[in-house]
Amino acid sequence: MASSSTAPPSSTDPQSFTTMNKDVEAIGAHCQYTYCNQLDFLPFRCESCKGTYCLDHRTETTHKCPRAGEWAAARRKATTTTPQTTSSLGGKPTLSTGTQCSHPSCKTYINTLNSVGVACQNCNRQYCLKHRLREEHACATLVPIGARPAQQGSPSQAVKAKAALSRLKLWSKEKQASVMPKPKPSSAATRIVALNKLKQTAKGDEKVAVDKRVYLYVEAEGSTTSSKLPKGEFWYSRDWSVGRMLDAAAKELQVENLNNRVEGEEERLRVFHVEAGRLLGFSEKVGDACVNGNTIVLLRGVGSAN
Repeated sequence: MASSSTAPPSSTDPQSFTTMNKDVEAIGAHCQYTYCNQLDFLPFRCESCKGTYCLDHRTETTHKCPRAGEWAAARRKATTTTPQTTSSLGGKPTLSTGTQCSHPSCKTYINTLNSVGVACQNCNRQYCLKHRLREEHACATLVPIGARPAQQGSPSQAVKAKAALSRLKLWSKEKQASVMPKPKPSSAATRIVALNKLKQTAKGDEKVAVDKRVYLYVEAEGSTTSSKLPKGEFWYSRDWSVGRMLDAAAKELQVENLNNRVEGEEERLRVFHVEAGRLLGFSEKVGDACVNGNTIVLLRGVGSAN
C-alpha cells in the first residue's frame, strides 16, 4: 500500500535527511529499509548513506544507518575555520585569494589544495616545495621579515671580523717576542733547549710515529672563546689536516667545538698561526704550515682564512 505520509514539521535546525526531487512524485520510490520497502510518493534521502527512505525511516536511528554520523562530521568540518584551509580562503583558492611563493622567479601559488607552503624560520618567508631549502632561495642574502633595521654607523659582522683579525695580528707580533728569543750568540742553543723541554712536556696521540710529530704550543684566546684549560703543549702528525688538528686541540683544551653544527662564522673555531700572523685553512697540512716550537691559537668568530 502506498504511503500517505506527510512532510515533517518545518524546522530551522539542519537535518540529516533531505526531501528528494519532486520529479519522483509521479512514480514514487520504495523505502530501502530492509523490513519496510514501502512505496512513498514523497521520499527522503539520508545525507550519510545516500539511501532513500520513507517518512517513518528517514532518520539515521530509525533505518539503522551504516554510516551514521558522517553527515554531522562533514558539516562540522565545513563550518570549522582553520588556518590555511579552503574555508579560511573563502572556498577554493583563486588568483586573488592564493599566496604566491616568495621566490622572485617563482609563480607557484602555495597553501592551496594542490601545493602546500613551507615557512623558512630564518628569513620568515613562505616558499613552495621546490624553493623550501635555504640554498634554493638564497636565504643568507635576505633580511628576515620583521627584523629590526640596522642602525646607521653600526659595524657589520664582516667589519667586526676584520677589526678583530687586525688586533690579533698586532697581538701576534708582540707574542713573537716571547715565543722566539731575541737574536744573540746562543740563540740556536736556547731554541734547542726550549724544543727539548717542549718534547718532554707535550702530550698527544701515541699512535703518531715519533718522526712524524710536530710539537706546538696551543692556546685558547680568552676574549673570543671559553676554555677550561687556557694553554698546553701538544704534538700532532705532520700528515694531519689543520681541521683535524683543530678538533684534537679543542678536545684537549676542552673548548666547545661547533664547527660541524653551525653555518655562519660567528660560532666557528679557527686556527691562528702566531709566527705567520695568519689564519690557517682547514685543508692545509700541519707539516706544511707549522714547524716544531710554533704557537697556534684557537679563535672563534674571526672569519675565514681567505
